[in-house]
Amino acid sequence: MEKTIKEMALEIAALLEDGKGQDVTVLDVSKLNSWTDFFVIATISSGPHWQGLYKSVKDYVKDTDLEIHQTRNKAPQGDEWNLIDLGPIVVHLMSEEARGFYELEKLWHAGEKIKG
Repeated sequence: MEKTIKEMALEIAALLEDGKGQDVTVLDVSKLNSWTDFFVIATISSGPHWQGLYKSVKDYVKDTDLEIHQTRNKAPQGDEWNLIDLGPIVVHLMSEEARGFYELEKLWHAGEKIKG
């Protein structure tokens, strides 16, 4: 039986928690935009930490119909906020400072919080 996008978003969230991502949240934003269905948001502690989590997501994607889309950022990606665009799921790996500053959960408050 094929997994739903929601199930995959929750599995990615579990992967991030296993990799010591903090305060992992999954938001259903499918009714709020046309470009993605779920945000998976996690707080990371360092550059090597996000790189390790990115590798976990990349390995997970190999066994699914998802693929990583290259993103074009106006600012270079650093250790503050890294985005992994999987199409129907967008993973946000953010430092504590960036997460507090951008407050994605408040910005997308109309989305349904399904984890976190």
